[in-house]
Amino acid sequence: MPDGSQAARLIIDDREDGIFRVHRSVFIDPHILDRERAAVFDKSWLFAGHVSELPKPGDFVTRRVGGRPVIIAHGDDGAVRILMNTCRHRGNLVCREHKGRGAEMFRCFYHGWIYNIRGELKGVPGEEAYSDAFDRDALGLEPAPRMHIHRGCIFVSFDPEIESFESYMQDALAVLDNTLDLGDMEFVQGQFKYAMRANWKLLVENSMDGYHAAYTHERFFSQWMPSEGIGNGYRPPPPSPPPNADGTNARWGTSPLGNGHVTTLYPSTESRPPVFQPYLDKYAAEALKKSHEALVSRHGPARARMIEGGAGNYLIFPNLMIIDGWRVFRTFYPTSPDYMEIDGWACLPRGEPAELRKARLDWYLAFQGPGGFATPDDVEALEGCQMGFATHREVEWSDISRGMKGNRSGGPSELQMRVFWREWQARMTTGRHAEYTGD
Repeated sequence: MPDGSQAARLIIDDREDGIFRVHRSVFIDPHILDRERAAVFDKSWLFAGHVSELPKPGDFVTRRVGGRPVIIAHGDDGAVRILMNTCRHRGNLVCREHKGRGAEMFRCFYHGWIYNIRGELKGVPGEEAYSDAFDRDALGLEPAPRMHIHRGCIFVSFDPEIESFESYMQDALAVLDNTLDLGDMEFVQGQFKYAMRANWKLLVENSMDGYHAAYTHERFFSQWMPSEGIGNGYRPPPPSPPPNADGTNARWGTSPLGNGHVTTLYPSTESRPPVFQPYLDKYAAEALKKSHEALVSRHGPARARMIEGGAGNYLIFPNLMIIDGWRVFRTFYPTSPDYMEIDGWACLPRGEPAELRKARLDWYLAFQGPGGFATPDDVEALEGCQMGFATHREVEWSDISRGMKGNRSGGPSELQMRVFWREWQARMTTGRHAEYTGD
């Protein structure tokens, strides 16, 4: 495993001349991944799921979070718990189902040990064979060291000593709240699970990269949208304007949010109409109008514009991407330097009229779904990058300098990626947050 001094040499960050480069070994070296697991993932608050996935006592889901198999369970006492999905006897997975309703017990199929929905050990076949020192009460399913639920969003940390959730989130908490203020939010039933033969950090970059959209996703913007009568081809966003005198758009455009979190568009009353607006107007105009009126009644017109406009694409470091334009929550975790597993959900307001829910879901699936215009393109792009890294001895560095020195005249900057890399480097070298992640 490389030490901090070795990791420090993997980034060239020259703010004076406007050059930022990443050594391509970070995408292929298994020793770097080992250090990432210890210094990044094990020392962060990680997104695990949403309470809407398990609305009633006895409901549960299983998934891997931070590389660990867990059970997220709604107990008969009303509490939501994250339990390590490993039997205390010989280590097998206790629950092998992806999700369930109304469960009372989990039984390990290997030797039949039985745990209740709270994780307490309730049955041991042939228990009389153990000595009096055998303590069933001490052998329940291990809970996650730290868990926090914020407005339905479930976060976990495997570091018992980690800072508070609020401290960790910094300014990203207000951005997340802006997303959740759209309504009584829920994860739509179903989950998008897929994998990619590429390094996990490539998906961090890709998920916030406005530069690639006109080229990689040309079919969506130049063909599909016009075919729906809602666009005349993709136009890159305009350069970020300077702050207004009253500061209403002071954080327009890419904004570092502290601790490696970053958004491509800070919520603002000056936000342009959201990218989904024409599609929803076409298929659910009346319901959308009523939704807007309800939002105004709850928050006022200016705040309603901020909520509807959203925050573009934003990262909760290290691996939660939220994409407001499609109401996407997405996490990913590496199993090797060149392979990651991805979980995605559509997060939408509960109780909306059927035609508006359908239009939102159709919009989500058209771009972000398994057969959409974006996801297959992005998989192809990132797997192509990973294949290209086989030349890393001859071509050592990737350039991420676009937009440094304040140059925005050529279109989207890559500041959001530099924010991520600066926090990544600080974690890998010092074990602490970066002091400053902006340019």
